[in-house]
Amino acid sequence: MVTTNMLSRQPTELDYADPSKFLFKCNKLPKVEFFTTQVNLPGINLGDVVIPTPFKELPVQGHTLTYENLELQFLVDEKLENYIELHQWLVGIGFPQSRSQFASFKKSNQDAFPSIGTDLNQNAMFGDATLTVTSSKNNPNVEVRFSDIYPVALSTLQFDQQASDVEYLTATCTFSYTLYEIFTL
Repeated sequence: MVTTNMLSRQPTELDYADPSKFLFKCNKLPKVEFFTTQVNLPGINLGDVVIPTPFKELPVQGHTLTYENLELQFLVDEKLENYIELHQWLVGIGFPQSRSQFASFKKSNQDAFPSIGTDLNQNAMFGDATLTVTSSKNNPNVEVRFSDIYPVALSTLQFDQQASDVEYLTATCTFSYTLYEIFTL
């Protein structure tokens, strides 16, 4: 029989997490950081393996983690600079017109981010990002570090002459990444 001390099971922190208390930074998206309005902490799934038996199939914990995509929503600035920043990253990786687009993308990233790593091919395609969750007093509590992120989708911008009130343009970018780690500060 398991015995527990009820006092040791009481929470030490009684404040709830506030969804508006966060900072998002990405080394390759300096113009997006300031305008970020939403970001998710992606889900993670271990899955399971089902072992067939004559009586009942037995589930056993899996061994491969699957991470959901990182979704980032941001307000688009007047000159579309932050949208263009993401657009150029996607075009640089996908080089839709010629292979020289990828080479010029690598070169521009070498000039813009000379201190990031040593492998230029990898630097052009990947970035690193940090989601910092802050306390109710805006002190950093938790840091989520994403490794090797890259954009996989960028939403449309819908312009509308018939809008009755000013609704500023927002865009959503979807990222894939290698993994994320959570650190308590």
